[in-house]
Amino acid sequence: MTMNVAILIYEDAEVLDFSGPFEVFSTAARVADQPGAFDAFLVAEEPGPVAARAGYEVVPHYDLSNHPDIDLLIVVGGVHEPQMERRRVIDWISTQSKSAKHVASVCTGAFLLARAGVIHSQTVTTHWEDIDDLKETFPSLDVIDNQRWVDAGSITTSAGISAGIDMSLHLVRTFADASLAERTARKMEYDWRDQ
Repeated sequence: MTMNVAILIYEDAEVLDFSGPFEVFSTAARVADQPGAFDAFLVAEEPGPVAARAGYEVVPHYDLSNHPDIDLLIVVGGVHEPQMERRRVIDWISTQSKSAKHVASVCTGAFLLARAGVIHSQTVTTHWEDIDDLKETFPSLDVIDNQRWVDAGSITTSAGISAGIDMSLHLVRTFADASLAERTARKMEYDWRDQ
């Protein structure tokens, strides 16, 4: 059975925050014993190109109104502050988190999960530069640093940028097995920092 992995992107999203997890899950789908274990796709608020960091233009597969059912939702970081005020995006995160089997964030995507009420008292992490801000903005969260990712049951958060790759490999192991995660990392020629 295929696991649908939706990665939410937006204007000024950090490029590796979404392309790293996308590469992990699409590579895992190729090297799995049963091809198609994962179907990774990008979702944006509206149809059409999205300008990620440094003007890196990306065409998402879907928008908030036309995507398939989501098993794993990944919310990425970047210039997240404007997204926190986008009621449609925050409501969508909240709604999808209720039906998804698992929710994850990369970097400052944790702020969006907190604003959407998906995380409220869990142990979480984010980019090292944003640890204090996350603690101050959402004081009920148990925010920790010096951790590549934090697995809190049905919610996993990662530190910044490249840590999203490590977290995604951890999720491949969680939803498939260690062998597939290791084969995926090897195929990517990636030195997996498995904590």
